[in-house]
Amino acid sequence: MGAIRTPREKWLEAGLRALVAGGPEAVRIEALAQSLGVTKGGFYGYFRNRDALLAEMLDLWEREVAESVIEEVERGGGDARERLDRLFGLVAAASEGPVRGVTADIAIRDWARRDPAVAERLRRVDNRRADYLRSLFSSFCPDEDEVEVRCLIAMSVRVGNHFNAADHGGRGRAEVMELLRRRLLA
Repeated sequence: MGAIRTPREKWLEAGLRALVAGGPEAVRIEALAQSLGVTKGGFYGYFRNRDALLAEMLDLWEREVAESVIEEVERGGGDARERLDRLFGLVAAASEGPVRGVTADIAIRDWARRDPAVAERLRRVDNRRADYLRSLFSSFCPDEDEVEVRCLIAMSVRVGNHFNAADHGGRGRAEVMELLRRRLLA
């Protein structure tokens, strides 16, 4: 009976967790193997080297935060407001996940400041997100300027909310986010 291999996705998720914890320098094969409780030999069954792992981590992140989210929202059907509401719910529910979570987004944004190839990937993802939001908001908001403002607010809150430590005038964070959701969908 052969040994059970650690699935490729586990290596990728461990890599993303390491990226979140310490940046791209923290994504080291030996450390990932240790975090997974396996030997590093299994790594080479999936990846040529560390650079291949980093590229696949970015592929997974891009697929999950853009195309997979959009596909999931679209599968649910409904008008643009219903799809936006579902999108906001999916994003909120995934806020701390290893791939779709905002901390992965923030770590990749930080990495992009130092790596032009990652910056280009991030630009592509943000443009895909903005295009999708634009398509939904423009279906019920005829003012192009207002559509752009709503897109920027939605995308900025996705990342910026993580850094916001304000007390919100005595309101809870969830209450303020609900007010924002209603405003964006109006």
